[in-house]
Amino acid sequence: MKLFLVAGEPSGDRLGAALMAVRKVLAPGVSFSGVAGPLMQAEGMASLFPMEELSVMGIAEVLPKYFHLKRRIRETADAVIASGAQALITIDSPDFCLRVARLVKAARPKLKTIHYVAPSVWAWRPGRAAKMAQVIDHVLALLPFEPPFMTAAGMTCDFVGHPVVAEPLASDAERAAFAGTGPLLLALPGSRRGEVTRLAPVIGDVLARLTARHPDLRVALPTVRGVADLVRDLTADWPVQPEIITDSARKRGAFAMADVALAASGTVSLELAANDCPMVIAYRLHPLSFWLMQRAALIDTVTLVNLVSETRSIPEFLGPACQADAIAEAMLPLMAPGPQRAQQQGAMRLTMDRLGKGGESPGLRAARSVLAAL
Repeated sequence: MKLFLVAGEPSGDRLGAALMAVRKVLAPGVSFSGVAGPLMQAEGMASLFPMEELSVMGIAEVLPKYFHLKRRIRETADAVIASGAQALITIDSPDFCLRVARLVKAARPKLKTIHYVAPSVWAWRPGRAAKMAQVIDHVLALLPFEPPFMTAAGMTCDFVGHPVVAEPLASDAERAAFAGTGPLLLALPGSRRGEVTRLAPVIGDVLARLTARHPDLRVALPTVRGVADLVRDLTADWPVQPEIITDSARKRGAFAMADVALAASGTVSLELAANDCPMVIAYRLHPLSFWLMQRAALIDTVTLVNLVSETRSIPEFLGPACQADAIAEAMLPLMAPGPQRAQQQGAMRLTMDRLGKGGESPGLRAARSVLAAL
């Protein structure tokens, strides 16, 4: 059996790698081709082109790269058609992946198309589900409340659980590497170049305010290889020099030992929840992108911990509200035991339970769902 997988960013790379890893158990004869990041490549898949080319977000950010992305869409679709694959599995990155699926379906209408990660139609643009159903047959959902939205639009859908519940936590040795006297803050400005460029100066300003109260503050900044050099440049004038981490073992240790985190909006909030780490969420988009998204929003929070736990315990500072003074004020009470910290940790534990912690691994559930769909 041949499967063609397309991942467009690091979170999708993790999902794809987990799906590929269980082939030895469920489908030992399967082979893969497509667009992959380092984790999927480590599972034996060569990438058609560097996945990092697709890690752009926001209308204003995509426009300068429009023609290049359009060429990559056609190139990827042609590769799917030529591969002889039994199914196309697109992973997140819907702006890219669903355009590929549309071209593939036009050429091979009977090819099974599977999309991993249901689009957040519960958050904005609900019409996307019906449009997606024109080119996607089956959906693998990460969140427990998503399948009804997909089936109502005409696709089959399984809740397979979120991979964060199966990711390994730090060992004692990995935790010990971050033992120290001062509080440890995780700075997480995102995995895309645009995100990092906009958020890094804000985080630097927040650190300046926090160090006035905590002069022994330590900062760790886990990042991905594609933006590591940019992160080094943008953090050179921070009042506390962060340890920039690309190694997975040190990342686990930092997440486990951090007292608090300041993070860009996204999946990372669930990684923090898995480690019981209190957090504040901040995000800056291009003003045009933020204005358009704000007008289309159907929910009052973008943080997955807030949504899954049905609380609003995680503070958010988005768009124009992403200001250092307010962010620092929200972080200070989280750096020591107290009611706000306890409330967050309760919401995080509830989130992990609802995402499948303690059950069958999401990668295994996803693989079973794919095989059943085929």
